[in-house]
Amino acid sequence: MRDGLLLVNLGTPDAPRTPEVRRYLREFLGDPYVLTMPAVARWLLLNLIILPRRPKQSAEAYASIWTEEGSPLLVNSVALAKGVQAELGDDHPVELGMRYGSPSLADALARLHARGAERLTVIPLYPQFANATTTTTIERVKELLGGRWRTDDVRFVEWFHGDPGFLEASEEVIRPVIDEASPDHVLFSYHGLPESQIRDADPSGTHCLASADCCAVLGDVNRRCYRAQCLATSRDLARRLDLEDARWSSAFQSRLGRTPWIRPYTDERLAELARDGVRNLVVVEPSFTADCLETLEELGIRGRETFLAAGGETFTLAPCVNAHPRWVRAVADLARRT
Repeated sequence: MRDGLLLVNLGTPDAPRTPEVRRYLREFLGDPYVLTMPAVARWLLLNLIILPRRPKQSAEAYASIWTEEGSPLLVNSVALAKGVQAELGDDHPVELGMRYGSPSLADALARLHARGAERLTVIPLYPQFANATTTTTIERVKELLGGRWRTDDVRFVEWFHGDPGFLEASEEVIRPVIDEASPDHVLFSYHGLPESQIRDADPSGTHCLASADCCAVLGDVNRRCYRAQCLATSRDLARRLDLEDARWSSAFQSRLGRTPWIRPYTDERLAELARDGVRNLVVVEPSFTADCLETLEELGIRGRETFLAAGGETFTLAPCVNAHPRWVRAVADLARRT
């Protein structure tokens, strides 16, 4: 049987303009896995508060990082898919789809079917598991299979934060940045989630966020916990990069609204580090595999401003793994093993 590979990233507007961003945000934030609240409350929040104001602000942010080739997330994801296709060969078709926006998952699945894929591996390009990213992607793919594939012929990679290939690729990208910058501190920044989503994903109902050190060890009880997986990623990368414990920390960015999100918050941590005497900082983003709005604008522009305004002197943002050759090989290896 002929194997096919579907790579999935979160998505991006088609252009850095208000109408395109509004359309993208409507699809993204209309997902009940993303805004976890009753449908009526979600509709009211989205249509009465978010969509009347946020698209213009977000369009300006996208415009600040948009390239001649287009959206950085899309450009980097397309380059990755092309690299993996070359690694696997034409007999193993590879397609890219976005959970929200273009290229759509429906179109990507149709192309795989047309190219003769009889079995399917799906890799959501999110290193750590979360319902708001991984589960919604998996469930949407299942909805779109449309009888083309049997369930037994479709395999999903739910996370790969501890995969040696991902860690090696991250190390190869980050180490030259650290060697050149010689930072006082390295901050690992991850996309945040509401605390309620962490608790909802806890099968025991008693472990997650129940104590200050509940994520200090990744084990059976919390193996699907997003925060625990993120902190495990930090520990793995710190060991690989030979960072002493005092020279690194982790934080969570991109919080939205007034409900509590997982801590510590990246913006607060950036200011705190500068006030504590860190002058030369490197920031790494191990929950993103492709540079995007959250890395390039939220951290690379606004995060830099926060750190410098609080007294920091040098802020260096490490790139994501993007289409680095080691990451291309790692994705191909994941597809072969799954």
